[in-house]
Amino acid sequence: MESLILNQLSEFIFIHLLAIGLGLMVVKFHFKVNYTRKINHFFVFFLPYLLKIFFPFSESIGTQIIISLVGLATLAIYLKPIRTNVKLISLMFTAFDRPEDRPFTLKWLFTQYLATYLVALPLWYVFQYYHHTEAIPIIIFINAVGDGLAEPVGITWGKHKYQVTALFTSQRFTRSLEGSACVFFVAAFVIVAYSQYFTTFQFYVALISVPTIATLAEAKSPHTWDSPFIFLFTGLALLGIYQLA
Repeated sequence: MESLILNQLSEFIFIHLLAIGLGLMVVKFHFKVNYTRKINHFFVFFLPYLLKIFFPFSESIGTQIIISLVGLATLAIYLKPIRTNVKLISLMFTAFDRPEDRPFTLKWLFTQYLATYLVALPLWYVFQYYHHTEAIPIIIFINAVGDGLAEPVGITWGKHKYQVTALFTSQRFTRSLEGSACVFFVAAFVIVAYSQYFTTFQFYVALISVPTIATLAEAKSPHTWDSPFIFLFTGLALLGIYQLA
């Protein structure tokens, strides 16, 4: 338990120090929030793997619930009454407060995180039960890298646009085929990288199906809600491949 506490405390501190740095990049150096937000996105998914090297702990459904609650708690300091009265927290909030997301920025972030955890926890349990623990890193890599690259690639090189809906508003938002293609190619790369965990038949089924399913999940998900959709449909696809193929 001590190692878990140190692990989560380290993550909590690092993520908020990162937010300060990214907020300064936006305010002082006029970086696009779309980019600083994705830098934070990468660290949220990959920092736990690094910290576990220094503060290892035994994983269980209980530890996963604790980690989920800590993750959600990190958003509590950004509630409007707090961030409007504490300049440092207001600065941190600018690191992921895209102008086009206002006034729903925090609501979308919180609901996306909550939905992702509600999807990821059962998937973690099921894959543990069937001894396919590699499935969760596969999904995380697809979501973190594929979805992480989709927005900056779409902003920089996206020429073929399409629109998506969002929760709590009738406003529509723009994505690009170039951005969504990042999910496809990253998913294909990840399946190849994890090929040793599949039988030959499972590998080819996964290589054909998973990139397409992950890409469609990202493309069809509501604005800012990519993660729970990618986790859900990619997870179900992998589960089906393991069980049926």
